[in-house]
Amino acid sequence: MEDKLKSAIPADVHTEIMRRIHAAEEEHGVKVLYAVESGSRAWGFASPNSDYDVRFIYAHPKDWYLAVDLEDKRDVIEYPIVDEIDINGWDIRKALKLYWKSNPAFIEWMKSPIVYVDDNLFAATAREMMPRISSSQKGIYHYRHMAKGNFREYLKKEFVPLKKYFYVLRPILAIMWIEKYDEPAPIEFEVLRSMIAERTELNDAITSLLEKKRASLEKELIPSIPVINDFIQSELERIESFSGKPVGRDADFQELNQLFKAVLDKY
Repeated sequence: MEDKLKSAIPADVHTEIMRRIHAAEEEHGVKVLYAVESGSRAWGFASPNSDYDVRFIYAHPKDWYLAVDLEDKRDVIEYPIVDEIDINGWDIRKALKLYWKSNPAFIEWMKSPIVYVDDNLFAATAREMMPRISSSQKGIYHYRHMAKGNFREYLKKEFVPLKKYFYVLRPILAIMWIEKYDEPAPIEFEVLRSMIAERTELNDAITSLLEKKRASLEKELIPSIPVINDFIQSELERIESFSGKPVGRDADFQELNQLFKAVLDKY
């Protein structure tokens, strides 16, 4: 993780991100349990001016949760983007309830290769539960919706936003991974490319596209690429009827309750 952190996050930016995380703890009276990079820098295809997408899970002191109006209390911490740093987080209770529903964002956070904060309890325990909680079906639905929407909106033109190719390719490759392994997909694009390792022409086109993406600004337009478009269209047609296994329920809510209580007891 350290090598990936150093290569993806400049030292001065890392220092500022940590300062803001600690400031959020002080401002809101919370403990940040886990904080990661969640966007293109974690995926491995950031542009020079890509935002730093920092996401975190936090907990209040135990007594904060002992309230009649608990459901009315705010369970997110959000800040405006400043100097390309986009930072926000979820309360642990919100996060675990979404985890129970196989929330794709939460699962991706748990699999990020770039970690800023880890209390060695929350994320480790949540990841151990993942085979019993995550749903292949929900993962496929999520990635299929993402791929279809971005393809329909951005890639059916003569000139297209370069970065949108990766907002279609990554979810398609994630679906292929889920189909093959019946587990949540890794978020690193280079790992996902193993799904198409034998397709030389397609891989060469993607390699060239990656090089352009890493050197281009966020809104760069390029001519559409037939070999990539053909792959995308064929895969979207193929996965249209795929369902996957239903939501996992080998674990029960008691496991999530135990993790919730363990975190509150620790802090």
